[in-house]
Amino acid sequence: MSRVRYTRRLPAAVLVAGLALAVSACGGGSTDSAAAPAASASSAQLDPNADLSKQSLNISVWPGYTPEDLVKRVKDALKVDLKISLHDTNEIIMGKLTSGAETGIDVAFVSGQYAQALNEAGLLEPIHPELIPNLANLYPEAKELSYDKGNVFSVPYTWGTTGICYRSDLVKTPPTSWNDILNPSDEAKGKVTMMTTERWLALPAAKALGKSVNTKSDEDINAIRAKLLEAKPNLLGYDDVTFGKKLESGDAVMVEAWDGWCPTSEKNIKFVVPKEGSDLWVDTMVVLKGSKNKEAAHAFINFILDPKVHSWAAENILYKVPNKAAMDALPAKLKEDNAPLQMTPSQLLQGESIIDLGEDSTKFTRLSTEVQAAK
Repeated sequence: MSRVRYTRRLPAAVLVAGLALAVSACGGGSTDSAAAPAASASSAQLDPNADLSKQSLNISVWPGYTPEDLVKRVKDALKVDLKISLHDTNEIIMGKLTSGAETGIDVAFVSGQYAQALNEAGLLEPIHPELIPNLANLYPEAKELSYDKGNVFSVPYTWGTTGICYRSDLVKTPPTSWNDILNPSDEAKGKVTMMTTERWLALPAAKALGKSVNTKSDEDINAIRAKLLEAKPNLLGYDDVTFGKKLESGDAVMVEAWDGWCPTSEKNIKFVVPKEGSDLWVDTMVVLKGSKNKEAAHAFINFILDPKVHSWAAENILYKVPNKAAMDALPAKLKEDNAPLQMTPSQLLQGESIIDLGEDSTKFTRLSTEVQAAK
């Protein structure tokens, strides 16, 4: 089993600012739920009997996020020539898709709030469920995601939450609260890491203060900033990528972590969602409005939702997939060794969905920059 580390969420503030302005011109986002005006608009009828061998596909995805032999498998199953482009971050692919230039991309993998932003900018083709029968494999909860209720313009690929990953042999009392990260015990001081990526940097302080991770309030963000600055002297550092290795070496004893990246298969490493609650992040597949291969794009998404294909993500990158048939097929030993894989959809939906905030997203960009730069 290979497990690839990639930096899909590291910030690119300039692109975020540009995207926020583009999206705000199309209506922005809501902190409560995401409307879908663009994708719910009328669209050209697609041909369920189209000859897919006459179409080709260009997808853009994070490195290591799909099987290495995906090109061959798609060719064998769909008779479609597939080209894979890679993007390291959401911001990089968003910069391409919102630039106004022709990209030739048919299907893009982006996180949920970015799918929402693309839809509100009028750049997405609505999902045609009649062309994706494998949507039936998804959990019912996968249709209740705040950024896209009913999967109108996106199809979820992976989902998870954020919590505290810790060494049970190196902390006297198991953490239960975000305050255990923000104000650690004396023996843990200097051995704690937090993330740098905007909404995830803010998350521990926001939840500890009873605030939304989607807040637009300047008062809330000022309070979050103050709490993060107060916590900073107690940290080993900020780390979005190698926190698991720091735990394994003992350099860190507690870290803020995405569930699938907490190496719970290692002895004495545990994962917990703090009592104040956390987030629900989702990575999605979207079809671009400008695609000339829309039938093949839908066939590709249907192929990914085949349990034998979709289960690859859970087995190899240890992220849960919102595909009941795929999760049911996972080896029992894999679930036993990786506790986050045992989380149920109902448990995940207790987390707050991260949604697009339009131009207010730049408030979190500034927050991250200021906190990291502070002495």
